[in-house]
Formats: sequence, structure tokens, C-alpha cells
Amino acid sequence: MEAVTLLVSNINSIVWGVPMLVMILGVGLFLSIGLKFMPILKLGTGFKLLWSGRTVTDESEKGDVSPFNALMTSLSATIGTGNIAGVATAIVIGGPGALFWMWCTALVGMATKFAEAVLAVKFRETDSNGDHVGGPMYYIKNGLGKKWAWLGTAFAFFGMFAGFGIGNTVQSNSVADALSSNFGVPSWITGVVLMVLVGAVLMGGIKRIAEVAGKLVPLMTVFYITAGLAVLVVYIDQVPAAFELIVHSAFNPVAAQGGFAGAAVWAAIRFGVARGIFSNEAGLGSAPIAHAAAKTNNPVKQGLVAMLGTFIDTIIVCSITGLAIVVTGSWTSGENGAALTSLAFSHALPLGNYIVAIALAIFAFTTILGWSFYSEKCVQYLFGDKAVKPFRLIFTLVVPIGAISSLEFIWLLADTLNAMMALPNLVALMLLSPVVFGLTREYFVKQKALKKALQG
Repeated sequence: MEAVTLLVSNINSIVWGVPMLVMILGVGLFLSIGLKFMPILKLGTGFKLLWSGRTVTDESEKGDVSPFNALMTSLSATIGTGNIAGVATAIVIGGPGALFWMWCTALVGMATKFAEAVLAVKFRETDSNGDHVGGPMYYIKNGLGKKWAWLGTAFAFFGMFAGFGIGNTVQSNSVADALSSNFGVPSWITGVVLMVLVGAVLMGGIKRIAEVAGKLVPLMTVFYITAGLAVLVVYIDQVPAAFELIVHSAFNPVAAQGGFAGAAVWAAIRFGVARGIFSNEAGLGSAPIAHAAAKTNNPVKQGLVAMLGTFIDTIIVCSITGLAIVVTGSWTSGENGAALTSLAFSHALPLGNYIVAIALAIFAFTTILGWSFYSEKCVQYLFGDKAVKPFRLIFTLVVPIGAISSLEFIWLLADTLNAMMALPNLVALMLLSPVVFGLTREYFVKQKALKKALQG
């Protein structure tokens, strides 16, 4: 086992090394420039489309779930342990400056997420049940042609296994740990309850997953953001200094202090970018699998909704966590992960640790649901429709195993598989970027003409 761990660790250091970080940021920046920074400039338009996309009344719109619920399904998978434990870990290893690099990753990641969703809707297919399926494996196959089909198969292979790690066992372990340390609930009980809840939702497919996500995700996100803002209000006098420290630490080494071991600039960049991607998943290729099911005939409209996922996840939720850790001074305490975030919240709020525990549990639960759908579609692509029900059963049965296991190796493997998923997807995004630019240009030209006609 030690030899396997060492092998995976070596692969991890390669796939999450400088080339990968440059590739993720580079592709995002290339798409941002190609789109003339439209995702940032049209942020308001995206929120308007999200609000109007809660229900779809036009029967001609093809798809299975509303644009709103497609985003909520995507957010259910992205808002999770990365927002609470991942941000804390990035700050512990890279210093407060890691948060700055997370923001940079998110700003260019909005263009990446936009492009992913545009291609997912453009090149999606309909399966034997009449459901819409899409994602990197489909836009590689249908957009790049047969000679690139192996790349789509590689993505589906890595995505299938990644779901059992980052989307299942890691999440159930986080829930079990949070409930055990804060409420004394035995891990095996958490595992069994989670298994029953996950199974009940999974058997209903994408429509039930989207329905549950559409209710739980907005509720929990607002709850967590409200609690985080309350922390910042209590420490309002420290907020300007916190921003100054974050920006300064992004470009300068941070000396050791208290329980903080010190950090080089490279650590801030590496862990800021890596944890940013881990949290918002821009470039991984997971989110477009959910957006492919949206009821829409226009890929660009769904892309405008999809890019909000990165903004909400990182610019809003991760920032709340990071700022709470910095303003309270908890980052020098020597704590790490979710325990560090709990400490920061409990500094300002009487029940701060319980708020973090509840938020972590629900975010992790919805992440299991979102990732179950991603992995299911990868399995369906590789083995056909008949493999879906057996997969759902296996995925459900694995949940309690994660709750009672030690997961250091699983974390490492999941992190590695995420990078392996990203590689085929980033190559496809570059090669298909002319399609994204063309569809976007066409959409906004039509919108401009329509606006002129209405005014005239």
C-alpha cells in the first residue's frame, strides 16, 4: 500500500505541478480574452437569466430541468468541503495570499465555465429514455470528431472513478467527522442515514436530484453567507487590514507566526489555484454534465447562467470563509481544515462551530448528489443505459464506507483523478473555442438587433 501511495503521490505532484496550473489559468485567460471579458461584464445579465430561468413555460425548449435547477445541481456538487475545509487548508499552507489567487482563478474560471456549458448544450444527445445527456465526452466526440473520441473516453473513465472519491467517500467522511466532533453522533450512524437519504434521491434520477438541489442549495448557501457576514460585522474594524494582508501576502513571503509555519509566494499561488479549482471545478469538466440537461434551445443563455456557479462558489462563499479566518486571526492558531473555519466562526458567534458543522454536513450531502449524477453519466457513456441502475446501487452502498474509513489515500487519489479529468477537457476547450466565440458573437448580435427593433 505504501508503494501505491507513493506512486499516486508522485503522479499528483506532476499533474498538479506548474504545467497544470499554467494550463488551467492559461485556458481561462485565453477564453476570457477571446470573449472580450464578457463573463465579467455580463454578470448582471447572468443573474437576470437565472431568476427568469426558475420555471420554463416555453414547451419548445428542449431539456429535462429548468436552467435554475441545472445551476443548482452544478452548485450542489461544487459548494462543499472545498468551501469550508479547502479554503482553510489553502490559507494554512499558502498564507492569506492564497485567497487572492483563488479570486484570480475564479475570475478567469467564469469564462471556462461559460465555454463548458455552451459546448455541453450545443453538442448534447438524447439517450434511450429521452433524457438529455452531455458534457466533455460528448462535445469531444461530436465536436472534434472520431479521431478525438479516445479523449472523451479518457475523461469519462477518470470522471467515473473521481466521483467515488471526491464526490462520495470524501464527502461522507467529512459529514461523519463534523457530526461526531460537534454533536457526538457515531460515524457508522451518519454513514447509514446518509446512505438511505442518498439512495432515496438517486433512484429518482436527474429530475429528483435537481429538485432537491433546487431547494437545499439556495437555503444553505444563504444560511452560511449570513453567518459569515455576521462574523465580518463583529470584526468589521479588521476587514480593511485583512484585504491588505491578503493582497500583500499574494506577492510576498509570509513569516512564521503563532501556529503558522510561514509560506513562500509559490505556495500561495499553487494552493490558491489548486484549491480554487477544487472548489469551483472550472476546467474540470464536471459542471457541464449538469448544464447539458437544462431546458433551453440556446447554448449561450445557459452559459451565462453556468458562469454564475464559479462566481457564487468562489467570489462569494470561499471569500466569506477566507475573510472570517483572516479577520479573526485564526489563521495563526495552528488549526487546519474545517476545524480552522469552526474556530474562526466560534470567535465571533456563540454557536459558530455548530453553524459550520451543519453547513458542512448539508453541503457535503448535496455534493454527493451532484457528483453521483456526474459519475453516472460517465458510466452511461462508457457502458450504456443498462449500467445506470447498478451504478446507482453501488454508489449508494459506498457512502457508509467513506464515513467510517481513514481517507488520506482517498483524498490524494481523488485530487489526482480531478487533474486527470481536467486534461482532456482543457484540450477540448482550446480546440473548440472558435465554436464558443462564434455562438456568443451571434447571440449578442441578435440581442442587439432585437433591442433596436423594440426601441424603434
